[in-house]
Amino acid sequence: MKKALVVAALIAAFSSSAFARDQIQIVGSSTVYPFATIVAEKFGQQGNKTPVIESTGTGGGMKLFCAGIGVDKPDVTNASRAIKKSELKLCAKNGVTPVEFIVGNDGLAFASSLNAEKMNLGIEHIAAALSSEFANELKTWADVDAFVADKTNTAKIGLPNRPISVMIPPPTSGTRDAMGALFMKNGYKKLGIKGSGYKKIREDGAAIEMGENDNLIVEKLVGDKEMFGIFGYSFFDTNRDKVQAAEINGVKLTFDNIASYEYPGARPLYFYVKNEHVGVIPGLEAFVQEFISEKAMSVNGYLFPAGLVPLSEKDFATQVAQRNKLVNRQIASK
Repeated sequence: MKKALVVAALIAAFSSSAFARDQIQIVGSSTVYPFATIVAEKFGQQGNKTPVIESTGTGGGMKLFCAGIGVDKPDVTNASRAIKKSELKLCAKNGVTPVEFIVGNDGLAFASSLNAEKMNLGIEHIAAALSSEFANELKTWADVDAFVADKTNTAKIGLPNRPISVMIPPPTSGTRDAMGALFMKNGYKKLGIKGSGYKKIREDGAAIEMGENDNLIVEKLVGDKEMFGIFGYSFFDTNRDKVQAAEINGVKLTFDNIASYEYPGARPLYFYVKNEHVGVIPGLEAFVQEFISEKAMSVNGYLFPAGLVPLSEKDFATQVAQRNKLVNRQIASK
C-alpha cells in the first residue's frame, strides 16, 4: 500500500505542468541506436520535437530505464536482447511497467578486414577460442582447430596458424549477452562440454573488450587484418566496403539467413516503453506509432536500407496489435 501511494504521488507530480517534459528521452542498445535515430529524425521532421537518444548499451539502458518514473528518467530503452528477470524486478520495485516491442531481426557478425583471409568456422570454434577455460592451451586458431577436431571427433577444417585476437562487446551490451547465448553456450553444447565455463571470457588479451561504439571496431579491423570483431548485422551491412563476415556453421551472414533464423547468430531487436510516461510525455505514443509501422519496419520501409531485417508478417501484426493497444488505452484515458 505504501509503495502504491509513493508511485501515485510520483505520477501526480510528474503530470503537473511545472514538472512536464516535452521531449522524449531514449537510452539503450548501440545496435538499435542507428534505427532509433532514423525514426527520431523522421518524427522530428513531422513537426514534433526530435527525441534525445543516448547509446548506453542494453544493460546500461535497462538500469536507467528501470530506476523509476519522472522527468529525470528515460521514457524508452532500446535493447538487443529481451529484458532479464532481474531487470523486470528492478522495474517493478521502482513502479515502472515496461511495454515490449520487437522492431526487427539482426545477426551477430564475426567480422574481419576485407584484406584478411576469409574464415569459415563453427560456433564451437568461437566458443573454444574465447573461453577462459582453454586460454592456456589455445593460443592460435590452428590450436582451436585441433582442439575442436579432437572434442567432436571430426577432421580439422584448416584454420590459420595465427594468434587469436577478437574484439568483443562490453558486459553492458546486449550483443555481449547474445554472443554468450548464441556463440558461447551453444558452442559448448556442440563441443559436448557441460558446465558454465562458457560464461567466463578469457582475459589474456586474446579477447579484447570494446566500448559501445561499433564503428570503432570496424576502424580497427581495417587497420589490422589479423583481428576479428563481433557486432550486429546492420554495422556489417553498412560497412561492406571495409569488412567481411565469416561463414558460421557453413551459413553466410545474409538478410535471408537472418530472417529465416538459419544463421546461428540471428536474434530479435527490441525497445521498451515506460507505460507510466505514456500520456505524460508529449508525443510518446506517436513516436511508437512511427516506429512500429510499415513505412519504417517493412522491406520497403526506411529502416531496411540501414540494415534492419524485417519481421515476418505474422510477427509484425503482433507488434502492431501491441502498438494499437498502447495507443488506444491512452485515447480511452483522455
